[in-house]
Amino acid sequence: MSDVLAVKQFVIKYNELRKEIKKIIVGQDEVVEQVLISIFSGGHALLIGVPGLAKTLLVHTVAEALGLNFKRIQFTPDLMPSDILGSELLDENRHFKFIKGPIFSNIILADEINRTPPKTQAALLEAMQERSVTIAGHTYKLDKPYFVLATQNPIEQEGTYPLPEAQLDRFMFAVNLDYPSFYEEVDIVKTTTVGAKPVINSLFTAEEIIKCQGLIQKIPVADNVIEYAVTLVGKTRPKSSTATEIVKKYIDWGAGPRASQNLILSAKTYAVLHGKFSPDIEDIQKVAIGILRHRLIKNYKAEAEGLSIEDIIKSLF
Repeated sequence: MSDVLAVKQFVIKYNELRKEIKKIIVGQDEVVEQVLISIFSGGHALLIGVPGLAKTLLVHTVAEALGLNFKRIQFTPDLMPSDILGSELLDENRHFKFIKGPIFSNIILADEINRTPPKTQAALLEAMQERSVTIAGHTYKLDKPYFVLATQNPIEQEGTYPLPEAQLDRFMFAVNLDYPSFYEEVDIVKTTTVGAKPVINSLFTAEEIIKCQGLIQKIPVADNVIEYAVTLVGKTRPKSSTATEIVKKYIDWGAGPRASQNLILSAKTYAVLHGKFSPDIEDIQKVAIGILRHRLIKNYKAEAEGLSIEDIIKSLF
């Protein structure tokens, strides 16, 4: 089968997937799209919003519709790294035996990831980057495909720990969830108070998702589009020669090379899902806010003047 035909079939299945997810998730179209772009690009996603916005339900529904194994880890202040990764125990023959933790699954929901201290948050770093876990000198490979979809409460809330920059950088997308509109909330109340739950059909297998990821990587990208992405990321660094005045004034820390890689990968997926066979500059701009929002650190001036990260990113286009 040609790559062109494979891309067309992928888009058809993607649209069916969106319909399945809509059986449960009302509204939040942009959020769902960014989560799915992240998955088909081989990245992880961070969902940011106050409790009660169906972040957990969204992740569970996506896992069900994709036909993948799913485990939820509830992050709490007393959670230890071994609670996530697993640990070695002595068996009856006095041999050490590794008991796998919940991280061994296709989709991990790291629920309220910023409720646990940085030491435990860091337990995810190797798994997210290398798709493996090292315990007592032994390395264990994780099943593919592998995704971490984390939820985070706004950091202004009581009992939260800011995620370290190295952890944030592992997430391809940071997705902000807002309250539903009036009519969306009416639909939510109607569909969730009747007792009957819609049945979600699994539309993909693990092997199909891996093939789709390989297909996305084959999508060609023009040099000028890659140069635009790299230039855009360079503009976010206050000490860069290409930094704009607004960045120099309001940003303490800009995005690294992983942001450039993620911009291109996610723009490829976005372009394919919107009927193109190669991304252009407009596609880079469409995914840029989700890719960059968690990688830029504002200074006190931006906070004092009420300037949002999103406003600063838009000024760079």
